[in-house]
Amino acid sequence: MRIGLLGTGPWAQMAHAPALSGHPELDFVGVWGRRTAPTKELADAYGVRAYDEVDALFADVDAVAVALPPAIQADLAARAARAGCHLLLDKPLAPTVEQGRTVVDAAADAGVASVVFFTTRFQPETAAWITEQAGADGWFTGRAQWLGSVFSGDDSPFADSPWRREKGALWDVGPHALSVLLPVLGDARRVTAAAHGPGDTVHLVLDHVSGASSTLALSLTAPPAASGAAVELRGTAGVTLLPESTETAVSALTRAADALLTAARTGQPHPCDAAFGLRVTEILAEAETVLDEG
Repeated sequence: MRIGLLGTGPWAQMAHAPALSGHPELDFVGVWGRRTAPTKELADAYGVRAYDEVDALFADVDAVAVALPPAIQADLAARAARAGCHLLLDKPLAPTVEQGRTVVDAAADAGVASVVFFTTRFQPETAAWITEQAGADGWFTGRAQWLGSVFSGDDSPFADSPWRREKGALWDVGPHALSVLLPVLGDARRVTAAAHGPGDTVHLVLDHVSGASSTLALSLTAPPAASGAAVELRGTAGVTLLPESTETAVSALTRAADALLTAARTGQPHPCDAAFGLRVTEILAEAETVLDEG
């Protein structure tokens, strides 16, 4: 599968480019970015073409991987789908429900496959745990803490990200927490409560279709010593915790590419496709509304 990369920022450099270039079933064709110099630099580092026009890249590939801010991703993903390209996307799918639905509709109309890269869903240890818990009954509560120090540490490459500054932890790490809770506890019927904490910290309470409830604590401004992710489930079977993973982002993204290849070949949607990404966006948008209403 010929694939192109959209984006040249830290995530494209750290994860996407290494994963695409090292994948045995992908032909990494080229890079398009919003700035000429970084585009050429990243393309040269991997011996691929630097594209000036994004539509020219679409015409040369079978798929695109996107490492761009959500609003730009949504626009270009819909254009790529209409050009017949399969989609390897990042979370969140889009910053609004309308933009997310446009991506889903474009992919469906074009008959292309899509996978949204929720990291935890593509790490073997955590993916196996999610599958196991999703097969169990009797969950009563779930608790997710996704606490980052992007804005409180000294060395995060994402600290200057404008969209993260604007949208905060709800939209950056909230998708990770939801990607774990939803397949186990079922879809969220509603966001029953939402409150602000220190910095960009957000606390949510969700009511799930299974009858269970969950709480989420999300932050990008946690003290570095307090940062980390944890998920706890409690139910009739007892208590279980999300295991830690030793996988790198590159390895996890390689598995996401495997999932896209499989979905493209079989025509069977992956559980983390654009439609799931849209559902996560809908929940985040609802939470944002509850927060705005106080």
